[in-house]
Amino acid sequence: MERHAIAMRIKPGCFNEYRRGLGEIWSSLTTALDRIGIRNFSLWNIEELIFGYCETEDGVSPSEGDWELFRKLGAEMGDTFEWISTPGEPMRLMYQDFGIVRENKELIRHRVFATRLKPGTQEEYKRRHDALVEQRGNTVNPGPDSNFSIWNAGDYIFGYDEIDITMETAETEEDRQNTIAWETKMLEIMSWYTDDVDWITGLHHKHIQKIGHHN
Repeated sequence: MERHAIAMRIKPGCFNEYRRGLGEIWSSLTTALDRIGIRNFSLWNIEELIFGYCETEDGVSPSEGDWELFRKLGAEMGDTFEWISTPGEPMRLMYQDFGIVRENKELIRHRVFATRLKPGTQEEYKRRHDALVEQRGNTVNPGPDSNFSIWNAGDYIFGYDEIDITMETAETEEDRQNTIAWETKMLEIMSWYTDDVDWITGLHHKHIQKIGHHN
């Protein structure tokens, strides 16, 4: 399975128009996704940012005709957004811990987040997360987290995680302290859009919202 991500920025004052336009093209869009073989497609919004995630079988990619259709559907939404990622080019995968992916999403809780890197810190961010992969080695994460991936375009970071709620347990004090230490260190190189670490910093951010899903 291959994972893919996209990112957009809503132009000032255009969010309601963007949502209306998304509704108008949704049927045509999802018909094309089904035909191409794109599944588990979701769109998420935090402030002016839109993050999209989807999956395909290995080697599946839209044809030039498909891209032309996507461009046409985007044009039908008017001048409501601009791209952060580059259409037709993959966003950079900064980290992954796919674990055991649940095909049944009925008991899945999502954690999707967004941050912005300080200028010139992309490689430091990647280095820190590569170290986590190295520490993990060949161990497969049994859950509750799965399908966890972190993506980069420009100075923006977007994370996608599927959490099996039937496997969640109470956080231990050791886990809590480890989280505080990691997130405090990461604040050296980035700031948050979402509310994931408000409990550490005392700041107040919005919670990211799912605005579209097609399985």
